[in-house]
Amino acid sequence: MPNAATHYDVAIIGAGLSALAAGVRLAHFGKKVCLFERHNVVGGLNSFYGAGGRKYDVGLHAMTNFVTREVRGTALGKLLRQLRIERDALDLCPQLGSAVRFPGRELRFGNDGSLLEAEVARAFPTQVDGFRRFVAEIRAFDDSATASPGYTAREMLRRHISDPVLEDMLLCPLFYYGSATPRDMDALQFVIMFKAVYLEGFARPFEGIRVVMRLLTERLRENGGERRMKCGVRRLRTGAGRVTALELDNGETATADWVLSSAGADETRLLWEDNPAVGGTPFPPAPDDRLGFVETIQMLDRQPHDFGWDETIVFFNDSDRFEFANPAAPVDLRSGVICMPNNFEFGGRTMPEGCLRVTSLASHAAWAAMPEVQYRAEKQRWFSEMTASARRFLAPVAAGALERSVVATDMFTPLTVQRYTGHLGGAIYGAPRKIRDGRTPFANLVLIGTDQGYLGITGAMLSGILMANQHVLAAR
Repeated sequence: MPNAATHYDVAIIGAGLSALAAGVRLAHFGKKVCLFERHNVVGGLNSFYGAGGRKYDVGLHAMTNFVTREVRGTALGKLLRQLRIERDALDLCPQLGSAVRFPGRELRFGNDGSLLEAEVARAFPTQVDGFRRFVAEIRAFDDSATASPGYTAREMLRRHISDPVLEDMLLCPLFYYGSATPRDMDALQFVIMFKAVYLEGFARPFEGIRVVMRLLTERLRENGGERRMKCGVRRLRTGAGRVTALELDNGETATADWVLSSAGADETRLLWEDNPAVGGTPFPPAPDDRLGFVETIQMLDRQPHDFGWDETIVFFNDSDRFEFANPAAPVDLRSGVICMPNNFEFGGRTMPEGCLRVTSLASHAAWAAMPEVQYRAEKQRWFSEMTASARRFLAPVAAGALERSVVATDMFTPLTVQRYTGHLGGAIYGAPRKIRDGRTPFANLVLIGTDQGYLGITGAMLSGILMANQHVLAAR
């Protein structure tokens, strides 16, 4: 006779940041919580892995929403209070400074908005008054709303700014760090990202994402929460408008009063529909409007500042206008992000090796169509081309100097993301349409994470907390 299904107050699909934060929050209030994760490590889109004796952060370039200790009423402060984590435990180190570089134009920015305003006044003097009015609107905007205001980021910008180059330069970092929509962004998401990136800013734990993972898993365990790794959910049984049971990859069944899913909206839908791809590969075709990325990683035997590279993050574009959409080719070299994780204020500490990361838009369809041998060859080709493209926007170095300093490399494509996270199309920012209230057709099934609408490391954790508070804890 089969064993009875284990029952939980809350079952959470996935063990990414939103899932971990939700689990911690619910466990604080005595809920019997279990996270079901198909992979063997926590973190989801923001995890880490080991190779060649090194630890690589997967998603972390920087944490947004950084503010100094005395600043109150911010996303970071709310996050720490809700998770009962001391600020010092995160060991957050602020950026040295970042930049947006377009042909003949540069805008530098830091962690409080003042440098960006000065840069706009310098580079676009006729636009600075409009920019100030725009920032005032941003500061006054209620970003806690659950409904879109009905207009887009570009429409909002154009009420105050008339120069299309400035418009594109302001949008470039926000698109790369948080837009699931080609060429534009919902105004609500835009306001959240503008505050997070420009008015607050970037910071990084000295040891990277592992610090965040360790704190969350410790809090979950201390409060009685469970994690089941290498044990994903392959199917959701439903009836009478509710999820009635979770079928697990190992053949077991679990039941729960509430189910929170960090898998994504479409990915979760596939768990309750009769689809042969549920719980494994091959994945169903990805929607054409989902945005994918490739990233290269180069570990160096010296620090980036030894090459004269002192920026923390550089967002670049080489064309007259900034095109943010799925490319026809495997990689779009016209724009991208250069991240140098060494360039934060580490308080006298130095990372043992230098690191140069380059991110570009990529076509999931193009990579998925390649046979394995071609796929490996194309990775090598595009690795070199992405490095060359990015170096156009950094201080020049002597021929061969960078190549001689490289001690290890790696690269991921949309196929890598899809394989390890289950996100259709390897889309880091999920589906273009977000479900801000987290609701699904089933009364006890709630979306958290990417497709609920909060993005980035801080945003993902806030998503899990917010949905746990609004749905589960409010129903006590």
